[in-house]
Amino acid sequence: MLLYLTQYLAQFESGFNVFNYLTMRAILGALTALVLSFVIGPRMIRKLSSNQLGQPVRDDGPDTHLIKAGTPTMGGALILTSISVSTLLWSDLENLFVWVVLFVTLAFGIIGYVDDYKKLVLQNPAGISARQKIFWQSLTAIVAAIALYYCAEQNGTLDTATALLIPYFKDWTVQLGMLQIVVTFLFIVGFSNAVNLTDGLDGLAIMPTVLVGGALGLFAYVTGNVNFSEYLGIPYVAGTGEVMVFCAAMAGAGLGFLWFNTYPAQVFMGDIGALSLGAALGVVAVVVRQEIVLAIMGGVFVVETLSVMIQVASFKLTGKRVFRMAPLHHHFELKGWAEPKVIVRFWIITVILVLIGLASLKIR
Repeated sequence: MLLYLTQYLAQFESGFNVFNYLTMRAILGALTALVLSFVIGPRMIRKLSSNQLGQPVRDDGPDTHLIKAGTPTMGGALILTSISVSTLLWSDLENLFVWVVLFVTLAFGIIGYVDDYKKLVLQNPAGISARQKIFWQSLTAIVAAIALYYCAEQNGTLDTATALLIPYFKDWTVQLGMLQIVVTFLFIVGFSNAVNLTDGLDGLAIMPTVLVGGALGLFAYVTGNVNFSEYLGIPYVAGTGEVMVFCAAMAGAGLGFLWFNTYPAQVFMGDIGALSLGAALGVVAVVVRQEIVLAIMGGVFVVETLSVMIQVASFKLTGKRVFRMAPLHHHFELKGWAEPKVIVRFWIITVILVLIGLASLKIR
């Protein structure tokens, strides 16, 4: 919205032209989301506390988690509010990619909200049934996937939009055709649930989300710039640059939330935050054609998910557990690692993985 206002004011004062620069709007988007989080956060935490929307704790979890019982949750609403307001203020609202990314993020946020509401307000420990949750996640992801496919077809960019880029290799892509819809679905739903599984310790999920989201913002910028994309040898997708504003807002909102979520947490994000942020990462990676790079940079999310899958499969097939507890972060807790140690080490691993992912811009 403010983009159009500054464009109008630029007719009278040339200094307002600075807001036409994507990088400036991304910076302002991040700062806006961060400030909104700081302003809204304390009030939202008090509201959640007064409504007794506290976090239940698993009986079979580490004993150190017992003190977390009753900590306000559904704090993901703070993240979604900050991201949405900031994106609407500073992005080009005529850009299709911005709306697709916002649609997926908010739709998954609604799914998470309903799940949290049933658990915390209606006191239904199961929340939404797994079947219902997967149905609504799948429906949202498929709608987004078809929309992206159809628009690429109409714009004559289908070859680029359906090419799976293999990182670290020059001009090596796999043409997927309509299978791209399946890939889009898998990344949106898969990463939504992966972030949700990772969100088990104070700040564990949000900081990797900030790091990966920020890196994807850089990919969005270079992918949407014809000169940079040609120089770096990556596919040029017109319009994706605007997604950088969304990614910056996600990073700013995430850092603002971390202020309250850092150990010991004052608030948890809940499913409303974890499901929406994971879906956001998935859809942004699809838009900027960096699905495999997302799997690399988000390696912590991938490994956490795999640990659950391995644990379940092993127990069903052999009756034995591979890990002391899944997801993986609980395994290390039960081995004696203090919670802050697990969190920070997972953050460090994410930094390394993000740098490896960013290296794909030059290593070809």
